[in-house]
Amino acid sequence: MPEFTARFATAAETDQWDILVTANPNGGNLLQSAAFAAVKKNYGWTPQFVVIEGAGYVSYNLVLEKSYPLLGRLWYLVKGPDTTVLADIPAMTQALRVFSKRAGLNVFAVKIEPDIIACDEATTVLSGAGFIKMPNLQPNDSTALLDISPEPQQLLRNLQSRGRNAVRRAIREEVEVVRMEPDETTMRTMYELMLGTIAAKSNTQARKYEYYKQFWSEFASRGQGRFYFVFEDGVASVGAFVVNYGRKATYKDGGSLQKRSQYGDSHLVQWVAINDMKELGALEYDLCGTPPADQLKDTTHPYHGLGLFKTSFSKTVTDFVGCWELPFAPLRYKIWTTVAERIARQVYVRRTGDRFY
Repeated sequence: MPEFTARFATAAETDQWDILVTANPNGGNLLQSAAFAAVKKNYGWTPQFVVIEGAGYVSYNLVLEKSYPLLGRLWYLVKGPDTTVLADIPAMTQALRVFSKRAGLNVFAVKIEPDIIACDEATTVLSGAGFIKMPNLQPNDSTALLDISPEPQQLLRNLQSRGRNAVRRAIREEVEVVRMEPDETTMRTMYELMLGTIAAKSNTQARKYEYYKQFWSEFASRGQGRFYFVFEDGVASVGAFVVNYGRKATYKDGGSLQKRSQYGDSHLVQWVAINDMKELGALEYDLCGTPPADQLKDTTHPYHGLGLFKTSFSKTVTDFVGCWELPFAPLRYKIWTTVAERIARQVYVRRTGDRFY
């Protein structure tokens, strides 16, 4: 098994965090970014910037931390550890265990969700290393990914016929996509469109406006996020917020009026965003959230309606391994899973009205 070591990032590395993360083996992820760390800092987490070194590469990982009396610290590697090698994950997390013990950090468990494609081998490796499968937390643990490296005409031809025809019709009918400034009016409008879409097409629940406002502001202020809108009769009918982070762009948030007349408007928003992201250097476009591949036709799945739209761009759904936990202190972890986590969630939700994770 390869050997790794772990440490906290230096001040110089933290200052260059996004540059280092996007140079990771897997190209990084927007949920490992400095912007996301700034958001989660205001929502119950302490961001830690951790470097894992060894086996010929360095991996920079955002760790979200929560501390609990008597139990110690819970570490959550959002979309990490960043590696392309499944077999390296047990050794990387062992490095975190050794680092925690030597530094007296008192971490009782680590939660991971690496962007490794789900398969029997992945389940065998992670289970064999003592990891415990947990419910997935991120919407794009199953998602539609689109290769946007081809030139625009070939890229358009590569879309699924439903998406390609919608884009072409919207262009013929001169639907206009507007790039909007990240101000209060834009964000309020975006949020209202999201609420309408979630109510109509999903049984999930949106976070509070203040969370999205900070999320959008953090990414937009760093030049890593853009708003796109379509209007009908002066009223916003489609909206999207798209993040460009390294070689991957992500359709993070979106919404639309359920009754509108411009055919293909939501598809054209994506097409314009895709081409903008391509110009910024992205090679892949994550449509961020579908049902798992084997549940695409399940009309009861909370992402069914969203999945129909997103798979009109890329028919193939990619399932990642999702969320797993590894106990560092088995007794304290047992207390956490049997009673403490439930109490912590209830207290946090009651106090803030927001999600725990």
